[in-house]
Amino acid sequence: MKRALVIPAAGLGTRLGSPLPKALTLVAGQPMIGHVLDRCAPYVDCVVVVVNPAARRPMIDYMKQRSQPFAVTEQAAPTGMLDAILQAHERVAHVKSRVWIAWCDQVLLSDATLQRVVAAEALTPEPAAVVPTTAQPAPYIHFDRDEDGRLIGVRQRREQDPMPDVGESDSGMFSLSWPAYDALRIFKEQAARGHSTGEVNFLPFLPWLAAGHDVRTVPVADAVEAHGINTPDDLAFAEARLRRER
Repeated sequence: MKRALVIPAAGLGTRLGSPLPKALTLVAGQPMIGHVLDRCAPYVDCVVVVVNPAARRPMIDYMKQRSQPFAVTEQAAPTGMLDAILQAHERVAHVKSRVWIAWCDQVLLSDATLQRVVAAEALTPEPAAVVPTTAQPAPYIHFDRDEDGRLIGVRQRREQDPMPDVGESDSGMFSLSWPAYDALRIFKEQAARGHSTGEVNFLPFLPWLAAGHDVRTVPVADAVEAHGINTPDDLAFAEARLRRER
């Protein structure tokens, strides 16, 4: 099965206090994005990295050091994650199979979780989306489900939604069929903007898609995999974890 990997990496890393673009900030000795690329490399055929214009040249220079076919494209203005993901559309249109999306700071993703995603992709009929999720206390994201277990909504702390004490969170990695990825353009035209950020967010696309298509969730191997990197404390935590794994 052919797969493209899209990494939205337009963040500036200001909360990290890094002099580098967020995705190129060093984590346990290599750029943050390098950990994500290493985890996904056995499964994907090409990579598209979406950056802010100032990071284009350093990202190209870094990607040239790697063996994977790649493209770097720009998100000219910080209009949200959905727009960033769609910036890759032209670059991945030739794949027409699965499109993986991974946040650039999900350095703790495990191969066991990715193998669960691959196994779910092989189901018949092929799921429109496969999403690793995990239970999290004080969640930043929470998926709501109906009595049959279907995703029907998503709450986001950044949009000031009311959050449960313990929620079901994504792990910053998503697998979409090509028709599902292509449908992001339709969703963008129909979706409401977040009432706090004013953005059309990516995550509400998943319950929207689940209303008419098979959206599968798989458990992550370890809840720590959902840990992103936004602050120096997050960075220290991820580095300590990676060193233990070694």
